[in-house]
Amino acid sequence: QVQLVESGGGLVEPGGSLRVSCVASGSVFSIDAMSWYRRAPGKERELVASITSGGSSNYGDSVKGRFTISRDNAKNTVSLQMNSLKPEDTAVYYCYADVLRETSRGLSRQDYWGQGTQVIVSS
Repeated sequence: QVQLVESGGGLVEPGGSLRVSCVASGSVFSIDAMSWYRRAPGKERELVASITSGGSSNYGDSVKGRFTISRDNAKNTVSLQMNSLKPEDTAVYYCYADVLRETSRGLSRQDYWGQGTQVIVSS
């Protein structure tokens, strides 16, 4: 089994900050990319940020300069620091991990998703 357990999320005022984190646990051999996606009401899911195992990151245009993604490979953890939050950042944020896991047949590459955490930016 591989599970992604998220923490954080909540209500924050415009201009404020919030940090969400995600931990992968279970039969994890290694993790390649880890990412954060979000889905706002009435909108399509979009990539917020991603980070490779080597620490190379990429951001969606709408969050560049405001959000920072980081990871701790030893702990299989990815975090998203969100600063200068705007009402349009309101969404459910999902953690994603590309996992090389141990199975009865050997190693298998699978993608996993967290349960999602709600972020509301409002005054």
